[in-house]
Order: sequence, then structure tokens, then C-alpha cells
Amino acid sequence: MTVVRLEKLRKVFDNRVVAVDDVDLTVNDGEILAVLGPSGCGKTTLLRLVAGLEEPTSGRIYFDNRDVTHLPTQQRNTAVVPQTWALWPHMTVFENVAYGLRLMKKKGKKMTEAEIKRRVGEVLELVDLSGLEERKPFQLSGGQQQRVALARALVVQPEVLLLDEPLANLDAKLRVELREEVRRIAKKLSITTIYVTHDQEEAFAVADRIAVMNAGRVMQVGTPEEIYHKPANLFVATFVGRSNVLKGRVVEQRGEAAVVDAGFPIHAATPHKLAPGDEVTLVIRPEDVYVGGGRLRCELMDVVFLGRYYQTTLNCGGVVLKAEGPKPPAAPGEGVAVEIARAWAFKT
Repeated sequence: MTVVRLEKLRKVFDNRVVAVDDVDLTVNDGEILAVLGPSGCGKTTLLRLVAGLEEPTSGRIYFDNRDVTHLPTQQRNTAVVPQTWALWPHMTVFENVAYGLRLMKKKGKKMTEAEIKRRVGEVLELVDLSGLEERKPFQLSGGQQQRVALARALVVQPEVLLLDEPLANLDAKLRVELREEVRRIAKKLSITTIYVTHDQEEAFAVADRIAVMNAGRVMQVGTPEEIYHKPANLFVATFVGRSNVLKGRVVEQRGEAAVVDAGFPIHAATPHKLAPGDEVTLVIRPEDVYVGGGRLRCELMDVVFLGRYYQTTLNCGGVVLKAEGPKPPAAPGEGVAVEIARAWAFKT
């Protein structure tokens, strides 16, 4: 197992486009770290820097205590699973998976054909593709092709596994199935894994910890529960999950919480120190808005059934709120009592 450590890592393209901006980050032995963020935030560039596919402008990359910052890709013992899979169409499943081993053999590593066959067979069994060795990629489903790409990466026994949006080309149901498989395999092999995705649910399902990125910087690192329930800043609070976003003004600071006037009083957590009179942005998750109890009086405007829950639109004295939960005890146009169980306040 390997610890990956990034110190003040920076990548600038064309002397003007900052893709990765002074990132400090550690991925622990056998840990799955998801790098989560919007398109263009720098997460794929970060992964390519770790893989050796990009040269950093400044900063250092360590595998354990070994400085690999300027080592070529082939000397880092990493494996990348790209979004496109990039399988050789003229090769069988067996030959696609064995490709990396044959390259190693050509470069002088002592490896017999029997050893190649054994290792390919083991990894195909691991990804549930035993019996499909002689098929070509066009004879496989999208999910099976993704498993071949994963097997090809694992068969070379990398120190670090790097996955760049590996499930992006699959349908929603298959993505759910395969993200569970990716986590199972990475944990079974105890391999240090960096998993790049823009899909929040995927990151939560796969990762031990999540690094949220924006504009080349890491905004917060923590467990899925920490990222969701204790956002460090406004970006994380609004990017992760669904949110009501309101403007307000601090009335009173009470330790790590404040009373905020947003047209009605709201008690909100404050990750940073605020003072009375400060203008703030409030973030309230729809599942924390309870309809049918509480002191806040609102008009029920609309109700939509979304399968697992009902989405309710409320007018609370001119402030519109979305709620998610059981079917509300009223019809559109009627008044309801509402309670806001949790909110965060960030200085504007």
C-alpha cells in the first residue's frame, strides 16, 4: 500500500490558465479518495499530475517518502482507467487485459506466458468476466467493457489506481451497480485509489473521503458525512446536495450559531465568526424543512411527487422555500406550519 502526498501542487497552462492552484492533499494507505467538483475545476488535471501525464509548474508529489514529481509515468507504478476505456477493438478481452504485462515483459521483466495467463485469469475473475476471454470489445456490453478497462489497470498491480470519470458513459442503473463493484474491488485489493467524478452520489457511494474542488483549489476534504453535514464554506454547501439559498442579516451570534433575519428569524450554524449586522447567505437543505409543525407560517404553493419523497414549494412571507419529505397535510393554497431544522450562514 502507498500514501500519496501532494505539497503546494500547481499547474498553469500557457502561463495564464491556472488549472491546479497550490493543492495540499494526502491520500492514505488503501484509501479511496474521490475528487469531486464541477467541470473545469481542475480535478482531471490533478489526476494527470499524479499519473505523470502532466508536468507540474511547481510543488511536489510523493508516493510514501519517494519524490515522484518528475518521474515519467512508467516509473511511478500507477494505472489509469479513463472515461473512454480505450480498449483495442481488434484484441480479445484476454489480450486487452494482458497488454500491460506484455509491455513489461518486452522491457525486460521476467514473466512467463504461464504467469501472464494466471494473472489475467485472476483479475478477470475478480471483475466477473471469467469465460469472456475470447470476445472482442464490440461483443460486450458497456458495463463489461468498463470492467475490461478496470481489469487492464489492475493486472499490472499498481501502487496507485487512478479513475477518471470511469462510469460516465454508462446508463444510470448500471452506474449504481458498477460503483459498488469498484469500491468492493479496491477495498479487497487494499489499493490506494483516487476517483475523479462530478457525480455527488457516486462520490458518496464509492469514497472513504472526498476532496471538493473549485477553480483549481481544494475547498474541503472530509468523509461524506462531514462534507454533507458540516460544509466548510458557501461553495461546498451549495454544490453538494440540493439547497435553498437565502439572503439575510445577523441579529445575534451565539457561539457557533447565529440568529439571522431572512424575513423571519432562522437559527443557523456559522462555520466562521460573524457579528451582528453582517450580511450573510443562508443555505437550507430541502429535507431540513419540515411541513406540518413549527412556528413559521407559510402558504403551500405546489406539491410534486418524486418517487422517494414529495417536493413541496412554500411561500413564507414572500420567501420561497423548497421542502422534501412526506406528503404535506394540506392542499395548494392552504396555510401550513413549517419548521427549519438546520441551516448554515456564510458571510456574503
